[in-house]
Amino acid sequence: MQKLHNLNNKGNSIALYQDKNLQIIFLITLMAVMGVASITPAFPLIARELGISKQSVGLLIIFFTLPALVLTPVLGVLADRFGRKSILIPSLILFGIAGGACTLVRKFELLLVLRFFQGAGAASLGSINVTLIGDIFTNRRRNAAMGYNSSVLSVATASYPFIGGLLASAGWYYPFILPVFAVPVAIIVLLRLNNPEPTVKLNFRQYLSAALKTIKTRQAVMYFFTSFGTFIILYGSYLTYFPFLLENLHNASPFIIGVMMSVMSVVTAITSSQLGKLSGLIDVRNLLKISFILYSLSLLLIPLMTNIWMLFVPLFIFGLAHGINIPCIQILLTGIAPIEYRAAFMSVNGMILRLGQTLGPILMGAVFIAGGLNYPFYAGAIFCIIVFSLLIAFIK
Repeated sequence: MQKLHNLNNKGNSIALYQDKNLQIIFLITLMAVMGVASITPAFPLIARELGISKQSVGLLIIFFTLPALVLTPVLGVLADRFGRKSILIPSLILFGIAGGACTLVRKFELLLVLRFFQGAGAASLGSINVTLIGDIFTNRRRNAAMGYNSSVLSVATASYPFIGGLLASAGWYYPFILPVFAVPVAIIVLLRLNNPEPTVKLNFRQYLSAALKTIKTRQAVMYFFTSFGTFIILYGSYLTYFPFLLENLHNASPFIIGVMMSVMSVVTAITSSQLGKLSGLIDVRNLLKISFILYSLSLLLIPLMTNIWMLFVPLFIFGLAHGINIPCIQILLTGIAPIEYRAAFMSVNGMILRLGQTLGPILMGAVFIAGGLNYPFYAGAIFCIIVFSLLIAFIK
């Protein structure tokens, strides 16, 4: 802990965005969100060139995400027991080599095998990057660092489809070359990342008992549920049905749909980058509650907009909500997890996110079948109000 204190004192003398450790964490974050967003523009080409159905090409996502459901919590435990770098570096190398090797194959079955191994490499990246922020930074600097990291994530999520589309215009396999950059990132982590590693004082049984005790607290369970709820509405109401609403009600082209959805990502990135200042004015727990009011307002307004350009108002509100929500949840979770089992703690959150991503479209799909295109947004708004009420009741 003394080492952590020294790292923070040293970091306080420079602007946070200039902190070497945070910049390296940004690189890890850029790798963590690359695996899907960069290749989806190539899906029509892949289906045509490899002679597979449109439904089958979705297996490239499933085979990539499947390993994380099992490996994420396991790797979190190992990162607590053996150190962050001992898991992070091999993960980055596997992600880079398996992902880059996809560029060289021309058989769909082999592509799926490589995507499975690439997904195994990616399994730890999205939780260990946040764990490192919790390890290295404290108090206001941790809040600001989480915000900056979420901003980087939003920019990457908005940019990768564009980059992948450009590369795919030269050949369906070229977007798969991007993960190769994870290999030099692994070298940078090895040589330049200066992070405190947990000191193992408990045997494995004691470690699991202590970690489980923290995970089962009322605060932790509530934050996990909040995280789950966020991805239910993001992947269910917004990402799945907003494009259909634009196309069916406003006759929007795919280009216009992409532009409008990018607006939300830009607002999210800007808002997240200012979280350090916002958390100085409003307690992080209250910011989290406010985010669900904003989500609910946005989702209620989306079906009511009669003009396509009026949709920028609820999109702006949704971007504000998301820019506040994600870093606040990460701040609160890392704050209640001691360094000795923080990686396992955050990996549980990562697994819950995957569950929300999976169930969101299914649940909102059932709502859509029952009520029509507007109802996934209304259902999402009601769900946000329920989460807000639970936060008011259980998080003081």
